Amino acid sequence: MTASKPIYFEDLEVGQEASLSNTVTEADISAFADISGDRNPVHLDAAYAATTMFKERIAHGMLSAAYISAVFGMKLPGPGAIYISQTLAFKAPVKIGDTVVATVKVVELIPEKKRARFETVCTVNDKPVLTGEAQLMVPARPAA
Repeated sequence: MTASKPIYFEDLEVGQEASLSNTVTEADISAFADISGDRNPVHLDAAYAATTMFKERIAHGMLSAAYISAVFGMKLPGPGAIYISQTLAFKAPVKIGDTVVATVKVVELIPEKKRARFETVCTVNDKPVLTGEAQLMVPARPAA
């Protein structure tokens, strides 16, 4: 994926939003386990996962959260934006083959600090699987 041009703080508006979608694969879960070190068997072991309330393997919750990060870094605000904080509430499991749509929406602008507060949500089939809120530092437009 190629990053869009950065959106400067001065160009942000309350209500502005952007999304990305990703279909979760077995390879994604394996790679995330390798990178994060989280090898919980509910993610990797079908026999174990069958004994859980989910009855099958599920993706790491933080994998969905990473899709939010991708929206921030690649689309809105895009390159140069810096995470300050993120809250997360996991609402439902994500399974192999699910398409996760990560959406961020500007809900507040804080001009004196060049920060923006965003509503964040990941959905599968239009059902929220993760909700939260993030605050980012957003680059100001360079002086001409």
